Amino acid sequence: MVSGNGRQGALCYGWPGRPRITLSHERLFLPAHPPLDPPQTARILPELRLLLSVGRYRAAAERAQAFAAAGEPGYTTTRPTNPFVGAGTLTFVPRVAGPARDYRREVDLATGVVTQRWATDAGEAAVRVFVSRPADVVVADLAGLPDGQWRLGAIDGTPPLPVDLTAESTVDFLRLRASYPAAPGGWTVTVRLVTAGGRVTLLLARTEVDGFPSPGPDLADLPVDVGRLLAEHAAMHADLFDRVRLDLHADPARRAADTEDLLATAARADRTARADAAVVERLFDAGRYAIVSSCGELPPNLQGVWSGTYQPAWSGDYTLDGNLPAAVAGLLPTGTPELMLPLFDLIDGWRDDFRRNARRLYGARGILVPAHASTHGLHNHFGPVWCLTFWTAGAAWLGRLYLDYYRYTGDREFLVGRALPFLREAAAFYRDFLNHGERPAAAVVFTPSYSPENRPGNSDSQAAVNATMDVAAVADLLRGLLAMTEELGQADPDAPAWRALLARLPAYRVTADGELAEWIWPGLAENHAHRHASHLYPLWYELDPAFAADPALRAAATRTIGRRLAWWHSTEADEMAFGLVQLGLAAAQLGLAEPAHEILTRLARYWRPSLVATHNLGRIFNVDICGGLPALVVAMLLRSAREHAGLSRVDLLPALPAAWPSGELRGAAARGPVRVERLAWSPDHVEAVLVPGYDGDLTVGLPDGVRQVSARRGRPITLTAKR
Repeated sequence: MVSGNGRQGALCYGWPGRPRITLSHERLFLPAHPPLDPPQTARILPELRLLLSVGRYRAAAERAQAFAAAGEPGYTTTRPTNPFVGAGTLTFVPRVAGPARDYRREVDLATGVVTQRWATDAGEAAVRVFVSRPADVVVADLAGLPDGQWRLGAIDGTPPLPVDLTAESTVDFLRLRASYPAAPGGWTVTVRLVTAGGRVTLLLARTEVDGFPSPGPDLADLPVDVGRLLAEHAAMHADLFDRVRLDLHADPARRAADTEDLLATAARADRTARADAAVVERLFDAGRYAIVSSCGELPPNLQGVWSGTYQPAWSGDYTLDGNLPAAVAGLLPTGTPELMLPLFDLIDGWRDDFRRNARRLYGARGILVPAHASTHGLHNHFGPVWCLTFWTAGAAWLGRLYLDYYRYTGDREFLVGRALPFLREAAAFYRDFLNHGERPAAAVVFTPSYSPENRPGNSDSQAAVNATMDVAAVADLLRGLLAMTEELGQADPDAPAWRALLARLPAYRVTADGELAEWIWPGLAENHAHRHASHLYPLWYELDPAFAADPALRAAATRTIGRRLAWWHSTEADEMAFGLVQLGLAAAQLGLAEPAHEILTRLARYWRPSLVATHNLGRIFNVDICGGLPALVVAMLLRSAREHAGLSRVDLLPALPAAWPSGELRGAAARGPVRVERLAWSPDHVEAVLVPGYDGDLTVGLPDGVRQVSARRGRPITLTAKR
């Protein structure tokens, strides 16, 4: 079970009489793979484009890899990102093993306290752990433990680079110092031992990574009053966790059930079964808890802020072509926009690296975002099969997150100072990348192109031309730029070029089978046997205007969702869950209530009884769907779009499944900005209280029709409707 304050993490596990706590820190990435200059494939870009234009997709991917390896031996094999690792483990070792029974673990999501308790002949023993936000310290409150010793040591396993470890202990402190013989830096774990009656009753632990000192007071200066430490922490944690509340009127007996029993139902679910309200309520809270607890100075990586290994899957990095956007997907709609700022801080800090990627890989201005990153933003992770240098949609996708932050908060200072500069640099890259010799009036061609991690059904390579995601993300970026500069009253000199490029983007393609094509380029066949659903990007955020205007495109997307969902059900393959989030958000956007709930049911299978999620069925600790599941639930209850300055639209209950005949959502947020103070529904009635954050007009879609209301900043609007 996990507890965290965004900066420090604690994994709590063990067995009766032998509790263990593995400590981690958000910045503890081992420098195992020093950054390399991105390959200068701009020199062979015409050759790559020629190979792609004649359908030699695999040859293009292999040529790019061979060229990179010829210039830098470090690219001979796929270069990993630097791994996110645990800092150390605290283990209790009793001097004499005694009987232990009735072992139980639980986590209080409202406070972040993880408790392990068991019965001994002398009474109950308990270890309560939380990670204080204000004090930046892991607190372990101990009661009833037998005579024994706490030991601090390294995590299990062999690190991928030499690490010198030095352990020290005194009566009051344990210390573990780690340093790198071949590189500067390291980290220190310090544990203060508080005793009473000759036994340790309290542990105060902190990990500090070199160069990033803790903002909290010195451990020696902290009060030993657990009640005070918990009260101060719980207030800050609750301020974030309690922003939004979901009540689906679940059966009280199911609400009171142990998580094992709840999830057992979900694990047995087939295509006709549905996760009940109690499962959804608990996982909604559990997902938000994990993401809130892993947002600190940095956003959640693949493992949030928790690691107990030297070899995490995919290095535990920031995977930008799907996982990280899923992890943060729920932060804005659940009313915690400040937790998005660490993501923007990270991305803004890598802008120089992104510029170098653009210049060396494509000879372009602007910024190019890699699919994988951890300690820097240089494009180092790719290969002949996973030809990730061909993926260019990353900056446009991140641009949508910058844009949405403004649309959910109305923060003009952020828009002017952070969002628009990022969007402008992203657009500069696409202007150069997409203007490579075609006639000015012709549709541009995305070449190289890449639909994340999938390959066309009739190809042996992931390399492609005109992936739908690339087109959709760039279109969204350009529309956002034009809308925001117009709203600010800026006559931007680049606006004509943005408009011209937007007009030249290729149209979406519907296949002969009536599906939305994943690749617009003719001749590339669909491949539904895949976890990603990247071509549904036009439906994840605000509805792409092309889909709003064309029923045929909406019908094609609906058919695509059905085909991809059918594949998920036809296989028991060990697949990756965040693609279900993508599929579910698209279904909710289209008002497909039952498919969205079917997807939600399948997502529930990826959760452990410890209330954290896995990347694959039953394995690989990962937090991306911890953010994605709450985002999907809110999307089923609330859809929003900012049409222009002073006019937004909010649709209430757009994809409400039959399994939720009544319920209530409090504290959600919508674009506008609009705060949904309360949304309550019954089988025959809907009531909503909306609080606009702007002056203008608001369009509200209700089950019985559309209402136009006047919006005044901070003034509640109460609406009722029949169902």
